Amino acid sequence: MTTDRSARGSVRGVTIVLVVVGVVVGVAFAPQAWGYATEPDGTVAVVELHGTITGDSASAVVDDLREARQNDSIEAVVLDVDSPGGTASASEQLYLAVKRTAGEMPVVASVTGTAASGSYYAAAPADNIYVTPASVVGSVGVRATLPSGGVPAGEVVTGPDKGSGSTPDEVRERVETLRRAFVGSVFAERGDRIKLTREEVSHAKVYAGASGVENGLADEIGGVDTAIGAAADDAGLDDYDVVRMEAPQPSVLAQLGLSTDDAPADATTGQVFEYRGVDTVQYLMLHGTIEANTQTEVTANASA
Repeated sequence: MTTDRSARGSVRGVTIVLVVVGVVVGVAFAPQAWGYATEPDGTVAVVELHGTITGDSASAVVDDLREARQNDSIEAVVLDVDSPGGTASASEQLYLAVKRTAGEMPVVASVTGTAASGSYYAAAPADNIYVTPASVVGSVGVRATLPSGGVPAGEVVTGPDKGSGSTPDEVRERVETLRRAFVGSVFAERGDRIKLTREEVSHAKVYAGASGVENGLADEIGGVDTAIGAAADDAGLDDYDVVRMEAPQPSVLAQLGLSTDDAPADATTGQVFEYRGVDTVQYLMLHGTIEANTQTEVTANASA
């Protein structure tokens, strides 16, 4: 009898020990199991397009979009836009990169401040454009500085167009070609959503966010979070991470228009649009004022 009680006590003791061990093991592995059960379906990447569009700033955004396309975990992109535009060639480069990305995954634009001229061009291929009531969209047009003509004193050139590269008439023709391409691209991307005529769009007017929604240059009122949610929905993501690809920030020296020999300053509006070299024509998709003597060379279309 005593032996049976002892045996039963031993069995109970072993059972209690096993239960305790099981609970401890379960607690130890529960977080890992929970992590597997709640792993996000994918990631929404927020790509910043902030500040004046230059060759360098456009290249940075193009690189971010390329990284988003090549990253298997990224399922959608939100283009966070706050820019007055910039050079025509750089704006075209962004347009092509955004269009290519939109062909592979959902792309939603969020205008957090300004999407004017070249930056609106870049946002046009997005599936939807979200704006805030106080944000600004539009300025669909091109501007250029005419060549001064003649040869500066003390210089010798090998041809009549070496100093400027173009005659005033050729510049006007080029501007008109760029305008048609810009307006045509906006209508090709936005389609029947635009309630304005081509002539009205060509006036290059800017509109407040709410007006932009009414005339079809934008789609809905909403901030970045709304755009992120819409992009996730378009990608079929119920549970997702968000990663922000921030625009490069110019250094303090660069903002002052200065640089050091061993550390070239980042491109700024002042540096790019006050080039004092060869009197070449500047084609801008930029909303705002520019200096009368602004001179810089702009290349042709660049592939994304």
